[in-house]
Amino acid sequence: MGIPAEKIISEALQLPPKLRALVAERLIESLDHTETEELPPEWHTEIVQRCREIDQNTVELIPARKVFERAQTSLK
Repeated sequence: MGIPAEKIISEALQLPPKLRALVAERLIESLDHTETEELPPEWHTEIVQRCREIDQNTVELIPARKVFERAQTSLK
């Protein structure tokens, strides 16, 4: 590796919070993606749209705890 990881981390921590979040998001996304996996174009479009809605605060996010509680209740 050309640049030591500690130097990258140190520099990234100096970024404003929104840019740090973007860097973190990209790094996490890179862990989930392998070259053998291909998303259908419609999935990619849906993911981009949902991310845009979240970023623009145009959707109401529901905590996972509440979603699981509702699901559990509906099964009774």
